[in-house]
Amino acid sequence: MQNHFPLWKNILVLTVLVIGALYALPNLYGNDPAVQLASSNNTPLQQSQADAVTAAIKQAGYNLKSFEFNEGKILARFNNTDEQLKAADLLREKMYGQATVALNLAPATPEWLHKLGAKPMYLGLDLRGGVHFTLEVDMDTAIKQAEERYINDIRGAFRDGKVRYQSVAKESGGIKIVLPNEEAKVAAAAVLNKDFRNLDLDETATNEFTLTMPEREIREIKKSSLGQNITTLRNRVNELGVAEPIIQQQGDSRIIVQLPGVQDTTRAKELLGTTATLEYRLVDVEHDVQSAIQGHVPVGSRLYYDKNGAPVLLKRAVIVTGDQITDASSGLDQDGAAAVFITLDGAGAKKMGKMTQENINKPMAVVFIEYKSETRVIDGQKVQHKEKVEKVISVATIRDSFSKRFQTTGLDSPQEARTLALLLRAGALAAPVEIVEERTVGPSLGQENIDQGMMSITAGFLLVVFFMIVYYKGFGLIANFALIYNVLLLIAIMSVLQATLTLPGMAGIVLTVGMAVDANVLINERIREELRNGSSPQASIYVGYEKAFATILDSNVTHFIVAVLLFAFGTGPVKGFALVLSVGILTSLFTSVTGTRMLANWVYGGNRQVEKLSI
Repeated sequence: MQNHFPLWKNILVLTVLVIGALYALPNLYGNDPAVQLASSNNTPLQQSQADAVTAAIKQAGYNLKSFEFNEGKILARFNNTDEQLKAADLLREKMYGQATVALNLAPATPEWLHKLGAKPMYLGLDLRGGVHFTLEVDMDTAIKQAEERYINDIRGAFRDGKVRYQSVAKESGGIKIVLPNEEAKVAAAAVLNKDFRNLDLDETATNEFTLTMPEREIREIKKSSLGQNITTLRNRVNELGVAEPIIQQQGDSRIIVQLPGVQDTTRAKELLGTTATLEYRLVDVEHDVQSAIQGHVPVGSRLYYDKNGAPVLLKRAVIVTGDQITDASSGLDQDGAAAVFITLDGAGAKKMGKMTQENINKPMAVVFIEYKSETRVIDGQKVQHKEKVEKVISVATIRDSFSKRFQTTGLDSPQEARTLALLLRAGALAAPVEIVEERTVGPSLGQENIDQGMMSITAGFLLVVFFMIVYYKGFGLIANFALIYNVLLLIAIMSVLQATLTLPGMAGIVLTVGMAVDANVLINERIREELRNGSSPQASIYVGYEKAFATILDSNVTHFIVAVLLFAFGTGPVKGFALVLSVGILTSLFTSVTGTRMLANWVYGGNRQVEKLSI
């Protein structure tokens, strides 16, 4: 029998069809507006906290669609976005310091499908709504910060090597080092050549050196700053609870951030654009503050001001900085004031422990550092003004030695404590970022895109179906069944991969429909040709599929190569289109050849005596 599939092949095709339908099904159920709560520290939320959240929502009169508490996390679903937003504001007050509250859209997949691991595709920004940011990394500040680190490291290396020096300071063109005599100059050169070989060392005058960063070092600093900022922004976005965010590099100094489903854009901008960190320094009690105000700041010290404008003289040497903080949570201290509870890494804890042990009964200050950017109009032109704000938020006397975990107070409000804790947990930005472009896609516009996209897919699908039935009759009907099968498999695989569907992705589905039916056009034309040459119907079907397969395979392989290259070198929407196209090519190969042949075998194959084909 020429046109007959073995039993195992029929079972395989039908099994793939059933599994495909099952895993494509969650996409029919849509999403619920939801509020997500997760612990603001390493301790999972408790059942008592979940009960308190439920009670607060019901007491406020909001209708809960459902409430889930799993693995220390809370997910409250609502019937509309209005109640979702109001409940989120309520819970931020209720759960102050205990949990991070984030807005989200939760899949409304039934429990039985969820247990099977079936999930819907993620929808991209253009379909789901959300916000798009383009961030510019301030590379000039990154270079300045690197120079400041080098200055501190050089001073530390000189102290460790017992090298006397008059000054180590930043000057135009590099770092200028002034030594007191020839002996110190020789010793300093030995230290610099050993520990700072990546910098260019030049002797500019008697007992003076100038260190400059070569071009390769500047490139490395910029690359490192961009990479660290991407990592930090990704950590901050995770705190927002955004599903499938897109965070990627654009060019040499820009970062693209897309947050599908985010409705609280003010909160998103605050977390992404804020560069805040802490520094812990000892207070200089040996010198007069008033003398420093008049311009006589002693070497090794620096003048700061607290939030009330009072001057504070601090040591230049930093004890620990924000990048040595491994965890931070907000809460209240014993007096009921806002506080941030800090946990340091091993190196930071060792340094803090040693410093506090040696300086009991001496004051230590906490310096809050933030980079702010604002647009000013100068001579009719909009100019971005960047400012580094440093203020002392707390001065406290060290009563006992501590190292790994302690608390920082002196913050203005609980909200400031929450934000600072989040930023410290996520890590400090290597360099300030500025939001240079912001685009918001509302949920209604996203829904309109979905409706229009579905209309285009449906229209294209129906036109193809109509053409195939009219032109190829019975074999056109077989091709249409395979077409439905193909779209079903495509959606199922995209769902299993948890891929993000965007508007270009929907265009990829339309293209896949055309490409899938193209294979059946080749097969059907080949069958027609065999019939015209006088072959029997059974032989024509067999030869049609056998001879057309090589052409179909060649065509799809070339398309697949193009799709892979688009995915490898494209960004954002291009990647989404390429992914759908790649998956669509694979599924169409299976359905257009194997699927349609199985149906053709059922109708015409076996021992049937076929006089005429409906083609």
